[in-house]
Amino acid sequence: MNRSILIVICDFLLLSLLTFSTDMNHIASDDTQRSARQDVATNEVVQPGKDLMAMMNQALADERKGREQLQQQLTSARATAGGQQEALTKAEQENARLQQQSAGLQQQFAAAESSVENLNRQLQSSSAQAQMSQQKLAATQAEEQKQSELAASLKRQLDELMNSNLLVQTEQQRLAGQLQLSEAERQAALDRAALMQQDVQAARAENARLAEGFKSLATNSSQLTQEIRDNRALAPNTIFSEFVTNRVQTAIYAARTGFLGMDASKDTQTETLLVTDGTNIYAICHVGDTPLTLWDPGTDWDGLTGKLTGHSAEVAIHSVSFDQDDPRVVMFPVSADQARQLGCKIYRISADPYKFQDAVLIGADNGYYGQCDFQIDLSTPQYVKLDRSLIKGLFGKFNPSRGDVVFSRTGQLLGIMVNNTYCLMLNHFAAAATLPFSPNVRSQHTGIVLARLYDNLFQMPAQLQ
Repeated sequence: MNRSILIVICDFLLLSLLTFSTDMNHIASDDTQRSARQDVATNEVVQPGKDLMAMMNQALADERKGREQLQQQLTSARATAGGQQEALTKAEQENARLQQQSAGLQQQFAAAESSVENLNRQLQSSSAQAQMSQQKLAATQAEEQKQSELAASLKRQLDELMNSNLLVQTEQQRLAGQLQLSEAERQAALDRAALMQQDVQAARAENARLAEGFKSLATNSSQLTQEIRDNRALAPNTIFSEFVTNRVQTAIYAARTGFLGMDASKDTQTETLLVTDGTNIYAICHVGDTPLTLWDPGTDWDGLTGKLTGHSAEVAIHSVSFDQDDPRVVMFPVSADQARQLGCKIYRISADPYKFQDAVLIGADNGYYGQCDFQIDLSTPQYVKLDRSLIKGLFGKFNPSRGDVVFSRTGQLLGIMVNNTYCLMLNHFAAAATLPFSPNVRSQHTGIVLARLYDNLFQMPAQLQ
């Protein structure tokens, strides 16, 4: 019930009660006045007035009871109105909640409609897929029918094979018996092979022992042969013959322009040999056998070229190096491939130059050779001195001079004569300076290099110069 209606009803009840009370008061007043007038007029009638008062009092009492009842009803109505107001408030709150729920339901409904649309699309897609699946199912059923027919055919073939297998099993049993017999024979053969393998291993062990003994004997024999060869003195004829066979022709050309533009070029040819320290290979000779001269001031050459000629080929010279101990000994580097092309023996430097008292001296260009003794000069440890008073066994015109090659009695290279008396012993190859060979060496300033090397030579002891 609406609140305003309840208020109107309550107001109406209060007005009705007040109106009724006013009317009753007027009635009582009129009765009193009428009774008084009657009493004034006639004081004779007493009993009827009392009955009216009693009746009026009774009516008033009833009115009061009615008013109390109305008051109670009003209180009850007010309580009911308050409860209805509370119910109305709750109803309004419930209405708001229902409106919120309605809004949520509307959103859910919208989402449901969207889902329904998606489901419809999916349903359409599923329908298309279902149609494709139906087609695939039909194809699968057709394939299944083919497979069933194939299976039936294979079953018939299997039955035929089973019948054939019976025959095969019989044959297998027969072959199994033969296999067992063959296995027994194979085992016997394996046993025989094992015995033979043991015999072979024993024979190999014996052969290995004999081979080891043979290797040891061969090694000892090789060492003994090498030791005998190293300690056996060769005849001068043998050393000279080997040198003549393996000597290398060296040709060097040095070009320059002299005074007033005149050609002052020089070219030389000399015989030399290849020598190695175990690592590097050189062709060596005396600087006096080349166009180069150690002097101060030195000569500035415009170009340096040269070649080495052996048994079967000739190779170009790429550079010249001057020995660190004595720059009068020059070295031309030769690669291993070039040495193979030349085809000449490569001599090794003497490992023990003092093993023999004498040595063999060979004139590289004059063709003489001979056996002579050497002396150790403590003031010049890198050199040995030729004892000219003990020259013997010489062949050819003998006039020992610088550039002669000196061999130990074992045929190894001992050194080169740097002057007429002293021989530089070669035990290593170290260069004090190197000049490249090229048609144009002006930028190398060869004169400065040669002058510096001459200064080194000039500082040596007088007997070595």
